[in-house]
Amino acid sequence: MNFYIVDDDPSIPMILRQILEKNPDNTVVGIAHDAKKALADIMLMDVDIVLADLLMPGISGIELVKKLKALKPALRAIMISQVKDSDLRAEAYEAGIEFFIDKPINVIEVKTVVEKVAQSVQMATKLNNIQSLVGGGAVATAPVVDQKQQQKEKILSILRFLGITSEAGSSDILAVAQIMLDQNLSFREIDFNAAYHIDDREKKIMFQRIRRAIKTGLTNLANISLDGMGDEIVVEYANTLYEYKNVRSEMLLLEGTRTTGGKTSLKRFFDGLVQEV
Repeated sequence: MNFYIVDDDPSIPMILRQILEKNPDNTVVGIAHDAKKALADIMLMDVDIVLADLLMPGISGIELVKKLKALKPALRAIMISQVKDSDLRAEAYEAGIEFFIDKPINVIEVKTVVEKVAQSVQMATKLNNIQSLVGGGAVATAPVVDQKQQQKEKILSILRFLGITSEAGSSDILAVAQIMLDQNLSFREIDFNAAYHIDDREKKIMFQRIRRAIKTGLTNLANISLDGMGDEIVVEYANTLYEYKNVRSEMLLLEGTRTTGGKTSLKRFFDGLVQEV
């Protein structure tokens, strides 16, 4: 996995490089202390994951991520910050980052976050193949291809926001949502046995993967709300995908004031996901 680190504090890239390159599969291909140089470098390099400081002189980390995602949509970004401002953090997630790493740097946190994002990168090929599996055999015109790609990117952006792109069930979620969009079906109208050529046991296993991913998304959404990032997008996703009462129950569980968390519904989640797209 190729990494690029940008932080105006010279000590941070050095620390991160030491942590990252302890894994022989990781290579730090570049370091910059300002966003302008980073932008120029990354456009010429093969980079999988960018670690960027939130607050930098000139171009901020958020603006850097926006520019990079516009030019290289497949690029993954992790934000580094000691800032706890909920509005800035929400803006960073909207810009397309996967996770935050808080300063001072914690080795375990870095390894955990990087592993999750690396899994997301590795899954990218699998997710791209899903498109061809569910898109049918007919040759599409350019506008249809563009529309399908836009739909896929929107789904992925929601899954990224929920922090579940590295979950095993995320590829299933993408595939099911694409079937619903392509065939104009609600979740309950899908004949999974016929669409996937599977029996009831295999269908149950697939649903279990999806439920685990959706539940993780519920927990992550509740955590975002507890961190004070209850902006309009959080509230919208809470209502559309889960019903807000379930997010609230999950928050109370995390706070230790409830013994059970919120419930999830496959129908609610998928119908809400397609509605968002």
